[in-house]
Amino acid sequence: VDEGFANARSAIVDANVTTLITSLILFQFGTGPVKGFAVTLSIGIVASFVSALYVTRTLFLIHLSRRNSTDPISI
Repeated sequence: VDEGFANARSAIVDANVTTLITSLILFQFGTGPVKGFAVTLSIGIVASFVSALYVTRTLFLIHLSRRNSTDPISI
């Protein structure tokens, strides 16, 4: 689980940073509605970033700690 999250972290960070850079460019060069979209996009990306890195991992680890290790894995 730790290795999976470590491998996914770089992809999550890359995607979110790229979108934030795009959002900053839209805000810098856009007009009224485009600037509003850029702000909304930035807020969404920050919330998604925090959720993907911290909340999801915490909930998954809680789920694993409550699960009986002898339960069969369903495929």
